[in-house]
Amino acid sequence: MRERKIQGQAPPASQPSASSPLIAPAADETVNDSLRPTRLMDMIGQRAVADRLRVALEACRIRGEPLPHILFDGPPGLGKTTFATVLHHELGVELAMTSGPALDKKGDVMPFLTNAIEGSILFIDEIHRLPKSVEEFIYPVMEDFRVDVVLGEGISARTLNLPLKKFTIIGATTRSGMLSSPLRDRFHMHEHLEFYDIADLARIVTINAAKLKTTITQEAALELAHRSRGTPRLANARLRWVRDFATARYDGVVTVEIAREALEMQEIDREALDKQDRRYLEGLIQVFHGGPAGVEALAATLAISVDTLADEVEPFLLRSQFIIRTPRGRCATPKAYEHLGIRLPKKRPASDGQDNLFGHF
Repeated sequence: MRERKIQGQAPPASQPSASSPLIAPAADETVNDSLRPTRLMDMIGQRAVADRLRVALEACRIRGEPLPHILFDGPPGLGKTTFATVLHHELGVELAMTSGPALDKKGDVMPFLTNAIEGSILFIDEIHRLPKSVEEFIYPVMEDFRVDVVLGEGISARTLNLPLKKFTIIGATTRSGMLSSPLRDRFHMHEHLEFYDIADLARIVTINAAKLKTTITQEAALELAHRSRGTPRLANARLRWVRDFATARYDGVVTVEIAREALEMQEIDREALDKQDRRYLEGLIQVFHGGPAGVEALAATLAISVDTLADEVEPFLLRSQFIIRTPRGRCATPKAYEHLGIRLPKKRPASDGQDNLFGHF
């Protein structure tokens, strides 16, 4: 394996050992920039969800009917859109894609409804952001496959019922709690997507590395999986970055040493925390003495919006047990102190009049 040398560059990382077998793509394989699987059998992880979808697919094929309406919910990047495209490929039907914020009024959704053909799929991402008027407009669509159009105004107004072809609506949301009960109940299947484990993420990295014609070791795939927060979208983003790093600075082969060096350059540490995560923990510990602190106070201190902290930063810190939420605010855990290399205080400073922070632990 020949190394690429660039002037003024650090020496290349060590070569893979015999215990680190290379996972190389086939010689005749072309680069596939779309890393989404196209068949249900190719889906990795979410096994229970995939099994239930197989049953629904087989039943609709036997009866010759469209799929039931399906709602996918879960954090971003876990495969909600991928499942919709997989079902589209499995059935060989047309797929139309839109999002809740794009359907601002009833007229925006009409083309999708009237152009739908028998058995086709309409995918609505971020469906919890549908305006109330549009949401109520599609109730009869989901139940009876008809559109109620009001013609005229006042006492001369009349309602025209337009029949539609039978098709499937697939909704995706990151906040299922924001869906109204009438809309949620009109979905016949409701599937929640969970975070992926390390083994499944490593398999995804390995398969997608082959699609990108990148040679990677098993240890490097595991390293990427460990730093991807249980999310395939992040794993694919990490893989693309490490691939570029290995191509630019080495010979293109991704070893565990090269993967670590590339991720350190992105400031992603061994616990998958990025720079913003560490800023949050440092602010909570150093400014607020470990908490409790309200999210508004943290946002003002860090100059980051409250929505960014609540939606992007805190979920992973909570899941990884770096912080906890209490009625009085956010508190850093001993694990956060240990990760940042900060000595754990025995008790709160007397000046703030608070009780011992770590009386909970």
